[in-house]
Amino acid sequence: QVQLVESGGGLVQAGGSLRLSCAASGRTVSNYAMGWFRQAPGKEREVVGGISWSGRYSDYAPSVKGRFTISRDNAGNTMYLQMNSLQPEDTAVYYCAAGPPGYSSSYYSLSGRAYQYWGRGTQVTVSS
Repeated sequence: QVQLVESGGGLVQAGGSLRLSCAASGRTVSNYAMGWFRQAPGKEREVVGGISWSGRYSDYAPSVKGRFTISRDNAGNTMYLQMNSLQPEDTAVYYCAAGPPGYSSSYYSLSGRAYQYWGRGTQVTVSS
């Protein structure tokens, strides 16, 4: 079993930055692909980005590409989301997710169906 806990959310003005963290406990996720997703009130959950277990490969939704960066530590059990140039449309609950083990070092996914473990989310609010 894998437990995921997000932290680092809060209130920030447009143009500001936040760094979210996702800490895993239980079984190691060092060989799991991981991803970030977000959901705003009244809207469906959407992908933010994904990263391979090696941390060497990643991709992002067009809406955040160039502004957000996903990384993970050397042990692979903590994932980060650095968010710069935040805009009001970035306001959402942000969730981290981890997939099953066994993916190649280059694998990542932008689909929620690829992930089986989810955190409870952390709120990010961007004021105008």
